[in-house]
Amino acid sequence: MKLRKLFTFGFLLIAVNVFAQFGSDLNLVKIDVYKSFDKIHSGSEMKIAVKTTVEDTWHINSNKPNDEFLIPTELEISSSQNFVLKKISYPEHKEMEFGFSDKPVAVYEHEFFIGSIVTVPPDLAPGKYTVNVVLNYQACNDASCMPPSSVDTTIVIEVVDNKTPVTEINSEIFSKIDIAYSPAVVAEDDDSSIASTLESSGLILSLLFVFIGGLALNLTPCVYPLIPITIGYFGGQSEGKTGKLFVLGILYVLGMAITYSVVGVVTSLSGAVFGSLLQNPIVIIFVALILIALSLSMFGLYEFKMPDKWVMKAGGAKSGVFGALLMGLTMGIVAAPCIGPFVLGLVTYVGAKGDPLYGFLMFFFLALGLGTPYLFLALFSGKIKSLPKAGFWMEAVKHIFGFILIAMAIYFVGPLLPKVFEFYLLPIFLIFSALYLLFFDKTANNIKGFLIFKTLFSILIIAVAAYMLWPVDRKSPEWIYYDEKTYESSLQNGEKIFLDFYADWCIPCKELDALTFSDERVIEKLSTFKTFKVDMTQSLSEETEKLRDKFEIIGMPTLIVINSKGEEVNRITGFMNADEFLKTIENVN
Repeated sequence: MKLRKLFTFGFLLIAVNVFAQFGSDLNLVKIDVYKSFDKIHSGSEMKIAVKTTVEDTWHINSNKPNDEFLIPTELEISSSQNFVLKKISYPEHKEMEFGFSDKPVAVYEHEFFIGSIVTVPPDLAPGKYTVNVVLNYQACNDASCMPPSSVDTTIVIEVVDNKTPVTEINSEIFSKIDIAYSPAVVAEDDDSSIASTLESSGLILSLLFVFIGGLALNLTPCVYPLIPITIGYFGGQSEGKTGKLFVLGILYVLGMAITYSVVGVVTSLSGAVFGSLLQNPIVIIFVALILIALSLSMFGLYEFKMPDKWVMKAGGAKSGVFGALLMGLTMGIVAAPCIGPFVLGLVTYVGAKGDPLYGFLMFFFLALGLGTPYLFLALFSGKIKSLPKAGFWMEAVKHIFGFILIAMAIYFVGPLLPKVFEFYLLPIFLIFSALYLLFFDKTANNIKGFLIFKTLFSILIIAVAAYMLWPVDRKSPEWIYYDEKTYESSLQNGEKIFLDFYADWCIPCKELDALTFSDERVIEKLSTFKTFKVDMTQSLSEETEKLRDKFEIIGMPTLIVINSKGEEVNRITGFMNADEFLKTIENVN
Protein backbone atom coordinates (compact mmCIF):
# COMPACT_ATOMS: atom_id res chain seq x y z
CA MET A 1 0.00 0.00 0.00
CA LYS A 2 2.72 2.46 1.02
CA LEU A 3 4.71 1.50 -2.09
CA ARG A 4 1.71 2.38 -4.31
CA LYS A 5 1.30 5.75 -2.65
CA LEU A 6 4.98 6.54 -2.97
CA PHE A 7 4.73 5.59 -6.65
CA THR A 8 1.76 7.89 -7.06
CA PHE A 9 3.57 10.79 -5.40
CA GLY A 10 6.65 10.17 -7.54
CA PHE A 11 4.54 10.01 -10.72
CA LEU A 12 2.93 13.33 -9.95
CA LEU A 13 6.27 14.93 -9.13
CA ILE A 14 7.72 13.80 -12.46
CA ALA A 15 4.61 15.08 -14.26
CA VAL A 16 5.04 18.50 -12.67
CA ASN A 17 8.69 18.72 -13.72
CA VAL A 18 8.14 17.41 -17.25
CA PHE A 19 5.16 19.62 -18.10
CA ALA A 20 6.56 22.71 -16.43
CA GLN A 21 8.87 23.32 -19.39
CA PHE A 22 5.87 23.47 -21.72
CA GLY A 23 3.69 25.55 -19.42
CA SER A 24 0.67 24.25 -17.60
CA ASP A 25 -1.91 26.35 -19.44
CA LEU A 26 -2.96 24.18 -22.36
CA ASN A 27 -6.62 25.31 -22.20
CA LEU A 28 -7.67 21.87 -21.08
CA VAL A 29 -10.43 23.28 -18.88
CA LYS A 30 -12.76 26.22 -19.54
CA ILE A 31 -15.41 27.70 -17.24
CA ASP A 32 -18.44 29.95 -17.68
CA VAL A 33 -20.37 31.35 -14.72
CA TYR A 34 -24.14 31.99 -14.53
CA LYS A 35 -26.09 33.92 -11.88
CA SER A 36 -29.56 33.07 -10.59
CA PHE A 37 -30.66 36.72 -10.29
CA ASP A 38 -30.04 39.82 -12.38
CA LYS A 39 -29.59 41.84 -9.18
CA ILE A 40 -29.37 41.09 -5.48
CA HIS A 41 -30.18 42.79 -2.19
CA SER A 42 -27.63 43.36 0.57
CA GLY A 43 -27.50 40.54 3.11
CA SER A 44 -29.20 38.03 0.81
CA GLU A 45 -28.04 35.09 -1.29
CA MET A 46 -27.55 34.29 -4.97
CA LYS A 47 -26.89 30.98 -6.68
CA ILE A 48 -24.04 30.69 -9.16
CA ALA A 49 -23.49 27.87 -11.64
CA VAL A 50 -20.03 27.17 -13.01
CA LYS A 51 -20.22 25.40 -16.36
CA THR A 52 -16.98 23.43 -16.68
CA THR A 53 -15.78 21.99 -19.99
CA VAL A 54 -12.88 19.50 -20.06
CA GLU A 55 -11.09 18.73 -23.32
CA ASP A 56 -11.82 15.36 -24.92
CA THR A 57 -9.55 12.46 -23.79
CA TRP A 58 -8.80 14.38 -20.57
CA HIS A 59 -10.42 14.34 -17.13
CA ILE A 60 -9.92 16.16 -13.85
CA ASN A 61 -10.01 14.75 -10.34
CA SER A 62 -13.28 15.12 -8.48
CA ASN A 63 -13.56 17.15 -5.28
CA LYS A 64 -12.98 13.82 -3.45
CA PRO A 65 -10.65 11.76 -5.70
CA ASN A 66 -10.33 8.77 -3.29
CA ASP A 67 -6.58 9.15 -2.86
CA GLU A 68 -4.75 11.52 -0.53
CA PHE A 69 -1.97 12.18 -3.08
CA LEU A 70 -4.37 13.35 -5.82
CA ILE A 71 -5.30 17.03 -6.15
CA PRO A 72 -9.05 17.58 -5.69
CA THR A 73 -11.12 19.96 -7.77
CA GLU A 74 -12.14 22.96 -5.69
CA LEU A 75 -14.22 26.07 -6.37
CA GLU A 76 -13.47 29.40 -4.70
CA ILE A 77 -14.14 33.11 -5.15
CA SER A 78 -12.27 36.26 -4.26
CA SER A 79 -13.37 39.88 -4.00
CA SER A 80 -12.57 42.96 -1.97
CA GLN A 81 -16.15 43.15 -0.68
CA ASN A 82 -16.10 39.90 1.34
CA PHE A 83 -18.61 37.96 -0.73
CA VAL A 84 -18.81 34.48 0.80
CA LEU A 85 -19.03 31.19 -1.10
CA LYS A 86 -20.88 28.36 0.66
CA LYS A 87 -22.92 25.23 0.03
CA ILE A 88 -20.88 24.09 -2.97
CA SER A 89 -22.69 21.37 -4.92
CA TYR A 90 -20.31 19.26 -7.01
CA PRO A 91 -21.71 16.88 -9.64
CA GLU A 92 -21.72 13.09 -9.55
CA HIS A 93 -18.26 11.76 -10.37
CA LYS A 94 -17.15 8.89 -12.57
CA GLU A 95 -14.79 6.22 -11.25
CA MET A 96 -11.79 5.11 -13.36
CA GLU A 97 -9.10 2.48 -12.78
CA PHE A 98 -5.41 3.49 -12.86
CA GLY A 99 -2.29 1.43 -12.24
CA PHE A 100 -0.88 3.88 -9.69
CA SER A 101 -3.91 3.60 -7.39
CA ASP A 102 -5.17 0.56 -5.53
CA LYS A 103 -8.77 1.74 -5.86
CA PRO A 104 -10.81 3.56 -8.53
CA VAL A 105 -10.20 7.29 -8.84
CA ALA A 106 -13.20 9.65 -8.86
CA VAL A 107 -13.01 12.02 -11.83
CA TYR A 108 -15.01 14.52 -13.89
CA GLU A 109 -14.92 14.73 -17.68
CA HIS A 110 -16.56 16.42 -20.65
CA GLU A 111 -19.11 19.06 -19.51
CA PHE A 112 -20.63 19.46 -16.04
CA PHE A 113 -21.97 22.10 -13.65
CA ILE A 114 -20.83 23.07 -10.16
CA GLY A 115 -23.39 25.01 -8.12
CA SER A 116 -22.90 27.23 -5.11
CA ILE A 117 -24.45 29.96 -2.99
CA VAL A 118 -22.89 33.43 -2.81
CA THR A 119 -23.77 35.49 0.27
CA VAL A 120 -23.72 39.29 0.04
CA PRO A 121 -22.50 41.25 3.08
CA PRO A 122 -25.46 42.90 4.87
CA ASP A 123 -23.81 46.36 4.98
CA LEU A 124 -22.72 46.44 1.33
CA ALA A 125 -23.79 49.63 -0.46
CA PRO A 126 -25.70 49.41 -3.76
CA GLY A 127 -23.47 49.19 -6.80
CA LYS A 128 -21.82 46.82 -9.26
CA TYR A 129 -19.05 44.58 -7.90
CA THR A 130 -16.64 42.29 -9.71
CA VAL A 131 -16.10 38.84 -8.22
CA ASN A 132 -13.31 36.51 -9.33
CA VAL A 133 -14.36 32.84 -9.66
CA VAL A 134 -11.52 30.30 -9.56
CA LEU A 135 -11.57 26.56 -10.24
CA ASN A 136 -8.52 24.67 -8.97
CA TYR A 137 -7.97 21.28 -10.62
CA GLN A 138 -5.54 18.70 -11.92
CA ALA A 139 -6.00 17.31 -15.41
CA CYS A 140 -4.96 13.82 -16.50
CA ASN A 141 -5.44 11.50 -19.42
CA ASP A 142 -4.97 7.75 -19.58
CA ALA A 143 -1.19 8.10 -19.91
CA SER A 144 -0.11 11.19 -17.95
CA CYS A 145 -1.13 13.99 -15.60
CA MET A 146 -0.66 17.73 -15.84
CA PRO A 147 0.57 19.66 -12.81
CA PRO A 148 -2.10 21.24 -10.58
CA SER A 149 -3.56 24.29 -12.26
CA SER A 150 -6.45 26.70 -12.09
CA VAL A 151 -8.77 28.58 -14.40
CA ASP A 152 -10.64 31.74 -13.49
CA THR A 153 -13.19 34.21 -14.77
CA THR A 154 -15.15 37.14 -13.36
CA ILE A 155 -18.80 37.93 -12.82
CA VAL A 156 -20.40 41.28 -12.04
CA ILE A 157 -22.89 41.24 -9.16
CA GLU A 158 -25.18 44.24 -8.96
CA VAL A 159 -26.33 45.03 -5.41
CA VAL A 160 -29.52 47.10 -5.15
CA ASP A 161 -31.66 48.47 -2.33
CA ASN A 162 -34.60 46.48 -1.00
CA LYS A 163 -37.15 48.58 -2.90
CA THR A 164 -35.72 47.56 -6.26
CA PRO A 165 -37.22 44.38 -7.71
CA VAL A 166 -34.93 41.55 -8.77
CA THR A 167 -35.63 38.99 -11.46
CA GLU A 168 -34.71 35.32 -11.45
CA ILE A 169 -32.72 34.31 -14.54
CA ASN A 170 -31.09 31.19 -16.02
CA SER A 171 -33.72 28.95 -14.40
CA GLU A 172 -33.10 26.20 -17.00
CA ILE A 173 -29.50 25.93 -15.81
CA PHE A 174 -30.21 25.94 -12.08
CA SER A 175 -32.90 23.30 -12.51
CA LYS A 176 -30.00 20.88 -13.15
CA ILE A 177 -28.29 21.68 -9.84
CA ASP A 178 -29.51 20.36 -6.49
CA ILE A 179 -28.84 23.24 -4.13
CA ALA A 180 -31.15 25.38 -1.97
CA TYR A 181 -30.92 28.68 -0.15
CA SER A 182 -30.43 28.83 3.60
CA PRO A 183 -33.67 28.77 5.63
CA ALA A 184 -32.76 32.01 7.36
CA VAL A 185 -31.64 33.98 4.32
CA VAL A 186 -33.18 33.82 0.87
CA ALA A 187 -32.11 35.31 -2.41
CA GLU A 188 -34.62 38.14 -2.20
CA ASP A 189 -35.34 39.62 1.20
CA ASP A 190 -38.00 41.95 -0.09
CA ASP A 191 -41.18 40.96 1.69
CA SER A 192 -43.19 41.65 -1.44
CA SER A 193 -41.17 39.15 -3.46
CA ILE A 194 -43.09 36.08 -4.58
CA ALA A 195 -39.99 33.87 -4.65
CA SER A 196 -38.91 35.10 -1.22
CA THR A 197 -42.28 34.40 0.37
CA LEU A 198 -42.66 30.95 -1.13
CA GLU A 199 -39.05 29.97 -0.44
CA SER A 200 -39.41 30.81 3.24
CA SER A 201 -42.86 29.20 3.69
CA GLY A 202 -43.94 25.61 3.97
CA LEU A 203 -46.16 23.99 1.36
CA ILE A 204 -49.42 24.68 3.22
CA LEU A 205 -48.64 28.36 3.76
CA SER A 206 -47.46 28.68 0.15
CA LEU A 207 -50.74 27.25 -1.15
CA LEU A 208 -52.70 29.63 1.09
CA PHE A 209 -50.58 32.52 -0.17
CA VAL A 210 -51.22 31.78 -3.86
CA PHE A 211 -54.93 31.20 -3.13
CA ILE A 212 -55.17 34.71 -1.67
CA GLY A 213 -53.16 35.98 -4.65
CA GLY A 214 -55.74 34.37 -6.94
CA LEU A 215 -58.53 36.17 -5.09
CA ALA A 216 -56.67 39.46 -5.57
CA LEU A 217 -56.47 38.86 -9.34
CA ASN A 218 -60.21 39.55 -9.47
CA LEU A 219 -59.35 43.23 -9.00
CA THR A 220 -57.49 43.37 -12.34
CA PRO A 221 -59.37 44.81 -15.35
CA CYS A 222 -59.04 41.83 -17.68
CA VAL A 223 -61.06 39.46 -15.52
CA TYR A 224 -64.10 41.72 -15.65
CA PRO A 225 -65.44 39.97 -18.80
CA LEU A 226 -65.88 36.85 -16.65
CA ILE A 227 -68.66 38.56 -14.69
CA PRO A 228 -71.26 38.96 -17.48
CA ILE A 229 -70.21 35.63 -19.01
CA THR A 230 -70.76 33.83 -15.72
CA ILE A 231 -74.08 35.57 -15.09
CA GLY A 232 -75.21 34.88 -18.64
CA TYR A 233 -74.25 31.21 -18.58
CA PHE A 234 -75.64 30.24 -15.20
CA GLY A 235 -78.63 32.53 -15.46
CA GLY A 236 -79.55 30.93 -18.78
CA GLN A 237 -78.62 27.28 -18.21
CA SER A 238 -79.62 26.44 -14.65
CA GLU A 239 -83.05 25.67 -13.28
CA GLY A 240 -82.76 27.38 -9.94
CA LYS A 241 -82.02 24.27 -7.84
CA THR A 242 -79.39 25.16 -5.28
CA GLY A 243 -77.76 21.72 -5.21
CA LYS A 244 -77.38 21.55 -8.96
CA LEU A 245 -76.15 25.15 -9.15
CA PHE A 246 -73.50 24.42 -6.55
CA VAL A 247 -72.24 21.36 -8.47
CA LEU A 248 -72.17 23.32 -11.74
CA GLY A 249 -70.34 26.18 -10.02
CA ILE A 250 -67.76 23.79 -8.55
CA LEU A 251 -67.12 22.29 -11.99
CA TYR A 252 -66.88 25.77 -13.50
CA VAL A 253 -64.15 26.71 -11.00
CA LEU A 254 -62.51 23.29 -11.44
CA GLY A 255 -62.28 23.88 -15.19
CA MET A 256 -60.45 27.16 -14.56
CA ALA A 257 -58.13 25.36 -12.11
CA ILE A 258 -57.32 22.65 -14.67
CA THR A 259 -56.36 25.27 -17.27
CA TYR A 260 -53.97 27.00 -14.89
CA SER A 261 -52.60 23.72 -13.53
CA VAL A 262 -51.59 22.63 -17.03
CA VAL A 263 -49.77 25.93 -17.40
CA GLY A 264 -48.01 25.28 -14.08
CA VAL A 265 -46.82 21.85 -15.18
CA VAL A 266 -45.65 23.10 -18.59
CA THR A 267 -43.81 25.99 -16.93
CA SER A 268 -42.04 23.72 -14.45
CA LEU A 269 -40.98 21.30 -17.17
CA SER A 270 -39.88 23.72 -19.85
CA GLY A 271 -39.71 27.23 -18.45
CA ALA A 272 -42.14 28.23 -21.23
CA VAL A 273 -43.11 31.87 -21.52
CA PHE A 274 -46.50 31.99 -19.84
CA GLY A 275 -47.48 35.41 -21.11
CA SER A 276 -46.64 34.77 -24.76
CA LEU A 277 -48.42 31.40 -24.67
CA LEU A 278 -51.70 32.72 -23.29
CA GLN A 279 -51.60 36.03 -25.16
CA ASN A 280 -50.85 34.31 -28.46
CA PRO A 281 -53.16 35.48 -31.27
CA ILE A 282 -54.25 31.88 -31.94
CA VAL A 283 -55.36 31.53 -28.32
CA ILE A 284 -57.19 34.86 -28.43
CA ILE A 285 -59.05 33.85 -31.61
CA PHE A 286 -59.97 30.56 -29.94
CA VAL A 287 -61.36 32.46 -26.95
CA ALA A 288 -63.38 34.73 -29.26
CA LEU A 289 -64.85 31.72 -31.07
CA ILE A 290 -65.85 30.15 -27.77
CA LEU A 291 -67.57 33.39 -26.72
CA ILE A 292 -69.49 33.47 -29.99
CA ALA A 293 -70.50 29.82 -29.56
CA LEU A 294 -71.76 30.63 -26.06
CA SER A 295 -73.66 33.63 -27.37
CA LEU A 296 -75.54 31.34 -29.77
CA SER A 297 -76.80 29.40 -26.77
CA MET A 298 -78.25 32.65 -25.42
CA PHE A 299 -80.27 32.98 -28.62
CA GLY A 300 -81.56 29.38 -28.38
CA LEU A 301 -79.27 27.94 -31.06
CA TYR A 302 -77.12 25.83 -28.74
CA GLU A 303 -79.40 22.82 -28.43
CA PHE A 304 -77.86 21.12 -31.49
CA LYS A 305 -74.40 21.06 -29.81
CA MET A 306 -74.23 17.37 -28.96
CA PRO A 307 -75.36 14.38 -31.06
CA ASP A 308 -78.74 12.98 -30.04
CA LYS A 309 -77.20 9.67 -28.90
CA TRP A 310 -74.87 11.53 -26.53
CA VAL A 311 -77.70 13.62 -25.18
CA MET A 312 -79.87 10.53 -24.57
CA LYS A 313 -77.01 8.77 -22.74
CA ALA A 314 -75.87 11.80 -20.76
CA GLY A 315 -79.23 13.35 -20.00
CA GLY A 316 -79.91 17.02 -19.55
CA ALA A 317 -78.18 17.30 -16.16
CA LYS A 318 -74.96 15.72 -17.34
CA SER A 319 -74.98 17.94 -20.38
CA GLY A 320 -75.02 20.86 -17.99
CA VAL A 321 -72.13 19.33 -16.06
CA PHE A 322 -70.03 18.99 -19.19
CA GLY A 323 -70.97 22.50 -20.26
CA ALA A 324 -69.95 24.00 -16.90
CA LEU A 325 -66.58 22.22 -16.99
CA LEU A 326 -65.95 23.36 -20.59
CA MET A 327 -66.92 26.91 -19.64
CA GLY A 328 -64.43 26.85 -16.77
CA LEU A 329 -61.65 25.54 -19.02
CA THR A 330 -62.33 28.37 -21.45
CA MET A 331 -62.66 31.08 -18.81
CA GLY A 332 -59.24 30.14 -17.48
CA ILE A 333 -57.85 31.22 -20.84
CA VAL A 334 -60.07 34.34 -20.93
CA ALA A 335 -58.57 35.51 -17.63
CA ALA A 336 -55.01 34.56 -18.57
CA PRO A 337 -54.14 37.71 -20.61
CA CYS A 338 -54.28 39.62 -17.29
CA ILE A 339 -50.70 38.70 -16.54
CA GLY A 340 -49.75 40.75 -13.50
CA PRO A 341 -46.67 40.88 -11.27
CA PHE A 342 -48.03 38.17 -8.97
CA VAL A 343 -48.54 35.63 -11.76
CA LEU A 344 -45.20 36.50 -13.38
CA GLY A 345 -43.42 36.05 -10.06
CA LEU A 346 -45.11 32.69 -9.57
CA VAL A 347 -44.20 31.59 -13.11
CA THR A 348 -40.54 32.49 -12.55
CA TYR A 349 -40.42 30.68 -9.22
CA VAL A 350 -42.14 27.52 -10.49
CA GLY A 351 -39.90 27.47 -13.56
CA ALA A 352 -36.83 27.64 -11.32
CA LYS A 353 -38.12 24.82 -9.10
CA GLY A 354 -38.56 22.50 -12.07
CA ASP A 355 -40.99 20.32 -10.10
CA PRO A 356 -44.14 19.44 -12.12
CA LEU A 357 -46.18 18.43 -9.04
CA TYR A 358 -45.24 21.64 -7.26
CA GLY A 359 -46.13 23.67 -10.36
CA PHE A 360 -49.47 21.88 -10.63
CA LEU A 361 -50.37 22.60 -7.00
CA MET A 362 -49.32 26.26 -7.11
CA PHE A 363 -51.38 27.10 -10.18
CA PHE A 364 -54.29 24.90 -9.11
CA PHE A 365 -54.68 26.89 -5.90
CA LEU A 366 -54.10 30.16 -7.76
CA ALA A 367 -57.04 29.31 -10.02
CA LEU A 368 -59.17 28.24 -7.06
CA GLY A 369 -58.62 31.67 -5.56
CA LEU A 370 -59.41 33.34 -8.87
CA GLY A 371 -62.55 31.25 -9.37
CA THR A 372 -64.05 31.21 -5.86
CA PRO A 373 -66.03 34.48 -6.30
CA TYR A 374 -67.52 33.04 -9.47
CA LEU A 375 -68.85 30.05 -7.55
CA PHE A 376 -71.03 32.41 -5.51
CA LEU A 377 -71.83 34.46 -8.62
CA ALA A 378 -73.00 31.25 -10.32
CA LEU A 379 -75.30 30.45 -7.39
CA PHE A 380 -76.73 33.96 -7.44
CA SER A 381 -77.14 34.03 -11.23
CA GLY A 382 -78.90 30.69 -11.32
CA LYS A 383 -81.33 31.60 -8.55
CA ILE A 384 -82.51 34.57 -10.60
CA LYS A 385 -84.64 32.15 -12.61
CA SER A 386 -86.57 31.14 -9.51
CA LEU A 387 -88.07 34.63 -9.23
CA PRO A 388 -91.77 34.93 -10.14
CA LYS A 389 -92.37 34.67 -13.87
CA ALA A 390 -88.65 34.38 -14.47
CA GLY A 391 -89.11 31.68 -17.06
CA PHE A 392 -90.87 34.17 -19.33
CA TRP A 393 -88.66 37.27 -19.21
CA MET A 394 -85.44 35.32 -18.73
CA GLU A 395 -85.45 34.54 -22.45
CA ALA A 396 -85.21 38.26 -23.11
CA VAL A 397 -82.40 38.58 -20.57
CA LYS A 398 -80.56 35.77 -22.35
CA HIS A 399 -80.74 37.76 -25.58
CA ILE A 400 -79.06 40.70 -23.84
CA PHE A 401 -76.32 38.42 -22.54
CA GLY A 402 -75.93 36.97 -26.03
CA PHE A 403 -75.09 40.39 -27.41
CA ILE A 404 -72.72 41.01 -24.49
CA LEU A 405 -70.84 37.79 -25.26
CA ILE A 406 -70.47 38.76 -28.94
CA ALA A 407 -69.26 42.21 -27.89
CA MET A 408 -66.68 40.55 -25.65
CA ALA A 409 -65.50 38.40 -28.56
CA ILE A 410 -65.07 41.53 -30.71
CA TYR A 411 -63.23 43.24 -27.84
CA PHE A 412 -60.77 40.36 -27.55
CA VAL A 413 -60.14 39.93 -31.28
CA GLY A 414 -60.16 43.67 -32.08
CA PRO A 415 -56.41 44.23 -31.56
CA LEU A 416 -55.73 41.62 -34.24
CA LEU A 417 -57.67 43.58 -36.85
CA PRO A 418 -56.50 46.55 -38.94
CA LYS A 419 -56.69 49.81 -36.98
CA VAL A 420 -59.70 51.18 -38.84
CA PHE A 421 -61.74 48.01 -38.21
CA GLU A 422 -60.68 47.90 -34.58
CA PHE A 423 -61.88 51.48 -34.07
CA TYR A 424 -65.30 51.14 -35.70
CA LEU A 425 -66.32 47.49 -35.30
CA LEU A 426 -67.21 47.34 -31.59
CA PRO A 427 -69.15 50.64 -31.30
CA ILE A 428 -71.12 49.91 -34.49
CA PHE A 429 -72.01 46.46 -33.16
CA LEU A 430 -73.12 48.01 -29.84
CA ILE A 431 -75.40 50.45 -31.68
CA PHE A 432 -76.84 47.63 -33.78
CA SER A 433 -77.46 45.50 -30.66
CA ALA A 434 -79.18 48.34 -28.81
CA LEU A 435 -81.45 49.17 -31.78
CA TYR A 436 -82.34 45.49 -32.18
CA LEU A 437 -83.31 45.22 -28.51
CA LEU A 438 -85.35 48.42 -28.69
CA PHE A 439 -87.29 47.89 -31.92
CA PHE A 440 -87.12 44.24 -32.99
CA ASP A 441 -86.88 42.05 -29.87
CA LYS A 442 -90.41 42.13 -28.41
CA THR A 443 -89.81 39.34 -25.86
CA ALA A 444 -91.25 40.23 -22.42
CA ASN A 445 -92.21 43.77 -23.53
CA ASN A 446 -95.53 43.25 -21.76
CA ILE A 447 -93.68 43.31 -18.41
CA LYS A 448 -93.46 47.03 -17.63
CA GLY A 449 -90.48 46.85 -15.26
CA PHE A 450 -88.40 44.83 -17.68
CA LEU A 451 -89.34 47.08 -20.62
CA ILE A 452 -88.12 50.15 -18.70
CA PHE A 453 -84.87 48.36 -17.84
CA LYS A 454 -84.28 47.23 -21.43
CA THR A 455 -84.97 50.71 -22.79
CA LEU A 456 -82.61 52.44 -20.35
CA PHE A 457 -79.95 49.77 -20.93
CA SER A 458 -80.19 50.19 -24.72
CA ILE A 459 -79.94 53.98 -24.47
CA LEU A 460 -76.88 53.62 -22.24
CA ILE A 461 -75.23 51.28 -24.77
CA ILE A 462 -75.88 53.76 -27.61
CA ALA A 463 -74.36 56.55 -25.52
CA VAL A 464 -71.24 54.45 -24.80
CA ALA A 465 -70.88 53.59 -28.50
CA ALA A 466 -71.23 57.25 -29.49
CA TYR A 467 -68.54 58.20 -26.99
CA MET A 468 -66.24 55.52 -28.47
CA LEU A 469 -66.81 56.94 -31.97
CA TRP A 470 -66.34 60.56 -30.92
CA PRO A 471 -62.99 61.78 -32.32
CA VAL A 472 -60.50 62.46 -29.54
CA ASP A 473 -57.09 64.03 -29.92
CA ARG A 474 -55.42 61.75 -27.38
CA LYS A 475 -52.02 62.91 -26.24
CA SER A 476 -49.14 60.54 -25.68
CA PRO A 477 -45.40 60.59 -24.98
CA GLU A 478 -43.04 61.07 -27.92
CA TRP A 479 -42.49 57.41 -28.63
CA ILE A 480 -39.52 56.11 -30.59
CA TYR A 481 -39.98 52.70 -32.15
CA TYR A 482 -37.19 50.51 -30.89
CA ASP A 483 -34.10 49.79 -32.89
CA GLU A 484 -30.83 48.44 -31.52
CA LYS A 485 -28.57 51.32 -32.59
CA THR A 486 -30.75 54.07 -31.11
CA TYR A 487 -31.14 52.17 -27.86
CA GLU A 488 -27.40 51.50 -27.48
CA SER A 489 -26.64 55.12 -28.35
CA SER A 490 -29.00 56.29 -25.59
CA LEU A 491 -27.25 54.00 -23.11
CA GLN A 492 -23.81 55.34 -24.07
CA ASN A 493 -25.02 58.94 -23.82
CA GLY A 494 -26.21 58.40 -20.26
CA GLU A 495 -29.88 59.09 -21.02
CA LYS A 496 -32.71 57.84 -18.87
CA ILE A 497 -34.64 55.23 -20.84
CA PHE A 498 -38.20 53.94 -20.68
CA LEU A 499 -39.20 50.87 -22.73
CA ASP A 500 -42.80 49.81 -23.35
CA PHE A 501 -42.99 46.22 -24.60
CA TYR A 502 -46.39 45.86 -26.25
CA ALA A 503 -48.31 43.80 -28.79
CA ASP A 504 -51.26 44.73 -30.97
CA TRP A 505 -53.20 41.78 -29.52
CA CYS A 506 -52.44 42.75 -25.90
CA ILE A 507 -55.53 44.23 -24.22
CA PRO A 508 -53.76 45.63 -21.11
CA CYS A 509 -51.35 47.39 -23.51
CA LYS A 510 -54.34 49.22 -25.00
CA GLU A 511 -55.51 50.17 -21.52
CA LEU A 512 -52.10 51.61 -20.71
CA ASP A 513 -52.14 53.78 -23.85
CA ALA A 514 -55.70 54.95 -23.26
CA LEU A 515 -55.63 55.57 -19.50
CA THR A 516 -52.03 55.93 -18.31
CA PHE A 517 -49.82 57.24 -21.10
CA SER A 518 -52.47 59.82 -22.11
CA ASP A 519 -52.26 61.47 -18.68
CA GLU A 520 -50.57 64.87 -19.00
CA ARG A 521 -48.58 64.34 -15.78
CA VAL A 522 -47.18 61.08 -17.16
CA ILE A 523 -46.37 62.69 -20.50
CA GLU A 524 -44.52 65.53 -18.78
CA LYS A 525 -42.53 63.15 -16.58
CA LEU A 526 -41.63 60.84 -19.48
CA SER A 527 -40.38 63.82 -21.49
CA THR A 528 -37.15 63.53 -19.46
CA PHE A 529 -36.71 59.93 -20.70
CA LYS A 530 -35.88 58.41 -24.04
CA THR A 531 -39.18 56.58 -24.57
CA PHE A 532 -39.11 53.43 -26.71
CA LYS A 533 -42.08 51.41 -27.98
CA VAL A 534 -40.99 47.80 -28.51
CA ASP A 535 -43.33 45.88 -30.82
CA MET A 536 -43.72 42.23 -29.75
CA THR A 537 -46.80 41.52 -31.88
CA GLN A 538 -45.16 38.82 -34.01
CA SER A 539 -44.66 36.55 -31.03
CA LEU A 540 -43.04 33.71 -32.99
CA SER A 541 -40.65 35.75 -35.09
CA GLU A 542 -36.89 35.50 -34.66
CA GLU A 543 -36.56 39.22 -33.90
CA THR A 544 -39.18 39.03 -31.13
CA GLU A 545 -37.44 35.99 -29.64
CA LYS A 546 -34.14 37.90 -29.54
CA LEU A 547 -35.79 40.84 -27.79
CA ARG A 548 -37.52 38.52 -25.35
CA ASP A 549 -34.23 36.83 -24.48
CA LYS A 550 -32.26 40.06 -24.26
CA PHE A 551 -34.68 41.83 -21.92
CA GLU A 552 -36.05 38.67 -20.26
CA ILE A 553 -39.66 39.44 -21.17
CA ILE A 554 -42.26 36.99 -19.89
CA GLY A 555 -45.54 38.66 -20.88
CA MET A 556 -47.00 41.85 -22.31
CA PRO A 557 -47.19 44.57 -21.31
CA THR A 558 -43.77 44.90 -19.68
CA LEU A 559 -42.41 48.35 -18.83
CA ILE A 560 -38.70 48.77 -18.06
CA VAL A 561 -37.19 51.87 -16.44
CA ILE A 562 -33.42 52.45 -16.87
CA ASN A 563 -31.53 55.23 -15.12
CA SER A 564 -28.76 57.42 -16.53
CA LYS A 565 -26.15 54.87 -15.39
CA GLY A 566 -27.67 52.24 -17.66
CA GLU A 567 -29.10 50.28 -14.71
CA GLU A 568 -32.59 48.78 -14.72
CA VAL A 569 -34.28 50.33 -11.67
CA ASN A 570 -37.84 49.17 -12.16
CA ARG A 571 -39.84 46.63 -14.12
CA ILE A 572 -43.63 46.84 -14.35
CA THR A 573 -45.82 44.04 -15.65
CA GLY A 574 -49.50 44.43 -16.40
CA PHE A 575 -51.73 47.48 -16.25
CA MET A 576 -50.89 50.35 -13.86
CA ASN A 577 -52.87 53.57 -13.48
CA ALA A 578 -51.29 57.00 -13.87
CA ASP A 579 -50.89 57.74 -10.14
CA GLU A 580 -49.14 54.43 -9.42
CA PHE A 581 -46.98 54.76 -12.52
CA LEU A 582 -45.77 58.24 -11.54
CA LYS A 583 -44.61 56.90 -8.16
CA THR A 584 -42.41 54.30 -9.87
CA ILE A 585 -40.52 56.83 -12.02
CA GLU A 586 -40.48 60.00 -9.92
CA ASN A 587 -37.07 59.40 -8.30
CA VAL A 588 -35.23 57.95 -11.29
CA ASN A 589 -32.03 59.86 -12.04
